[in-house]
Amino acid sequence: MPDPSQTQTSQTQTRLPLSRDRILVAALAYADTHGLQALSMRKVAGDLGVEAMSLYNHISNKADIIAGITDLVAGEITLPTPDFDWKGEMRARSQSAHRVLVKHPWAAAQFQAGHPPGPMMMTYLDATLGCLMAVGFTPAQADHARNTIDNHIYGYTLQKLTRPTRAREIARAAKKELKSIPAASYPHLHRRTEELANATSAEVDDFDFGLTLILDGLDALR
Repeated sequence: MPDPSQTQTSQTQTRLPLSRDRILVAALAYADTHGLQALSMRKVAGDLGVEAMSLYNHISNKADIIAGITDLVAGEITLPTPDFDWKGEMRARSQSAHRVLVKHPWAAAQFQAGHPPGPMMMTYLDATLGCLMAVGFTPAQADHARNTIDNHIYGYTLQKLTRPTRAREIARAAKKELKSIPAASYPHLHRRTEELANATSAEVDDFDFGLTLILDGLDALR
């Protein structure tokens, strides 16, 4: 029969020390699974097997957790590098950001919430500006370009998370909508909705379509 004192000592030795990083990783997993509104200090502490009060040695409050996990998400995005093919770099960066934000469904709104940027977010922003400025954009132009691209990323991501995106799902939704769009009153809208209702394969991806228009337009500014 094991000695209880030895078992307790073993558990103490194997238990990982609580840290800000551990708390944020646990909070990120919780937010991805249950949503940001369900996130709380108590629930994160429960997942870590500690008392909620112990978190306050490392985290100020829920807002601090949200800012921290938002910064972790920024750290997952592929960074652009100064390159002659700046449009290719910005496209790769944009596609990566879109994938990451879909993976963390709560994060797109937080990227726009005005949190003071953490170190990973600042690295992400700095690399983006650096890529654009390296090919001739002024600092102001680079910042406007970044904002325009990011607005496209965030808007499309939120749409993808709330609306059907597969051809079959779009066709099913269009067939339902078509009944409430009389051709005599709305001929152009009816025609387009009818096309979508009868589509059997995906059309041009809206994300890449919009991104191409933005990048080509920005190219004319240099």
